[in-house]
Amino acid sequence: MSTPITMPEAGESVVSGVLSAWLKNDGDWVERDDIIAEVETDKITVEILAPASGALKRTVDEGADIDIGATIGEIDETAQKPAQQTAETSAAQLAQAQASEGSSAGAATIAPPAPPPAVQPSTSNGDVKATPLARKIADQHGVDLGSISGTGVGDRVSEHDVLHALESAGAAAASAGAALARAAGSREITLERMSPMRQKIASRLVEAQQTAAMLTTFNECDMGPVMELRKQYKEKFAEKHGVGLGFMSFFVKAVCGALEKFPLVNASITADANGKPAIQKHGYSDIAIAVASPKGLVVPVIRSAETLSYAGIEATIKDFGARAKAGKITLEEMQGGTFTITNGGVFGSLMSTPILNPPQSAILGMHTIKKRPAEDPDNPGQVALRPMMYLALSYDHRLVDGAEAVQFLVSIKDSIEDPRRIMLDL
Repeated sequence: MSTPITMPEAGESVVSGVLSAWLKNDGDWVERDDIIAEVETDKITVEILAPASGALKRTVDEGADIDIGATIGEIDETAQKPAQQTAETSAAQLAQAQASEGSSAGAATIAPPAPPPAVQPSTSNGDVKATPLARKIADQHGVDLGSISGTGVGDRVSEHDVLHALESAGAAAASAGAALARAAGSREITLERMSPMRQKIASRLVEAQQTAAMLTTFNECDMGPVMELRKQYKEKFAEKHGVGLGFMSFFVKAVCGALEKFPLVNASITADANGKPAIQKHGYSDIAIAVASPKGLVVPVIRSAETLSYAGIEATIKDFGARAKAGKITLEEMQGGTFTITNGGVFGSLMSTPILNPPQSAILGMHTIKKRPAEDPDNPGQVALRPMMYLALSYDHRLVDGAEAVQFLVSIKDSIEDPRRIMLDL
């Protein structure tokens, strides 16, 4: 009896994907619910689980396009489990049972017997906690997993950790290779397939520029007061809440206050029951935070951000950052934002004009902090070097007037330059 392996549903708007990697070889024995493959869609990476226990038969190659519901392989349930794998499983089950008994009895845990030499890993990689795909990539490139810090669940090494290590290790070699190629007059051209996520990002950016009357207004804010407040309380904040105090929570709070004052910035253009243009207003602030991931930009949403504390915002952002790096942000978490914040400053950007995230009507761009001559807030009329940040607000002029956009940005500036305004709801 064979059980087909099919591409599962991956969200309402996802209809297909690319089989990015098989995590098991053809003919391998797999247990039910083992992760056997990964499919990359235009929004998320989907893990394919084994529908039954048995021998794997792959019918679709890596890199192939597959539709939702399509069959990519099958599990032969009539196949016999290899004796070596059976012995390995039995040893693992025995060790787990003994550990459980020792724990429940409150006595010292009895060490399980050593597994047979035949099942010992041939390299040190076998002793490191890592995902199957991470092991596959490491084996292919001869990477020592023990030298990599894991960012996955339980500090497990993920495929993204291995790829990052490869990129770091290859940077010097690439630079030397490029210099050698220039000296040798190389004119090599490479062609790399664009991932579904990158294709989706590209189409949405073009859509935003073609459908919205996009305009950007700029301002700058003195980060000194927030930096002083953070310096004064960051240790106590971390001790009490278990998360660091960053700049982003101040900006999220400032944005929520400004959205309450200027609701059209928090609105979007839609159609009514008759198909006529209508304005959809939101009585809440679902703030999308642009986060860089190894596979592209993702924008998970902080739901009802106006109701969260500084600690709640920082904890949510920290979680998004870790899971984005591991490729674990879900489709649902990226849907429904009413306003977006992007921070190019973490990469050193001094100034930019962010592109709207449809159907939202505005996006705030934060930038790097640089000391520049500005009026000294403690000595009006005198110039001092102050830590300044340029702010950019791109907005849809069809819905938001210029005066309203400027005032919205000024409201954020005022809140950042005097954080007490946020706490007093001013």
